Amino acid sequence: MLIQKFGQEITLLCEKAIFWHNQQTLLVSDLHLGKSGHFRSEGLAVPQTDRHDLLILDTLLQTWQPRRLLFLGDLFHSKLNLQWQQFVNWRKQYPDLQIVLVKGNHDILPLASYKEANLLVAEKLVESPFIFTHIPLAAPPQDLYNLCGHLHPAVQIIGKGKQKLTFPCFFFGKSIGFLPAFGSFTGLAKLEVTVSDEVYMVVEKKLIKFISPIA
Repeated sequence: MLIQKFGQEITLLCEKAIFWHNQQTLLVSDLHLGKSGHFRSEGLAVPQTDRHDLLILDTLLQTWQPRRLLFLGDLFHSKLNLQWQQFVNWRKQYPDLQIVLVKGNHDILPLASYKEANLLVAEKLVESPFIFTHIPLAAPPQDLYNLCGHLHPAVQIIGKGKQKLTFPCFFFGKSIGFLPAFGSFTGLAKLEVTVSDEVYMVVEKKLIKFISPIA
């Protein structure tokens, strides 16, 4: 779904990523690679999801052919485990692709690990009209729009039979926008939506604009 934001063309993708046409950049947030391995190391029988998520990312890179991949934080979930080496090996498939990580609260690996994966690392990134962070800024600069992740945003709809369904979403408020979590082994945080917000639900392989009931 192609939309205009502050004079920029961006396409919202049902794979829960954004393609920024003006800068030929693919934006992804909250992969949480290694999370399943972290839980499995604690004795919890959870599915391995990293390979699946990286295959989806492969498809997006092949389809959109970006010059840059920008991760908005929480690329890797926790301490080093085998999944990090899998990511390093995956990254070698794209030697000419610039990959930038805006660090999230879960990105706690040693700097040498990010260097091994040939990642550029920043605490935040300013590219007008956007300022990219992981955690939303308390007071974004008035001349910049804050695009971030962290919350794993979602909205809830109630059907005629009172059944409740929750869907991940792209959420654009007045000064801050949230990307949905890209990783398939992540939770969701239900957000309240007002009529001034612009929200697009990811429903299976479709994007549907959410109309807020709150005036």
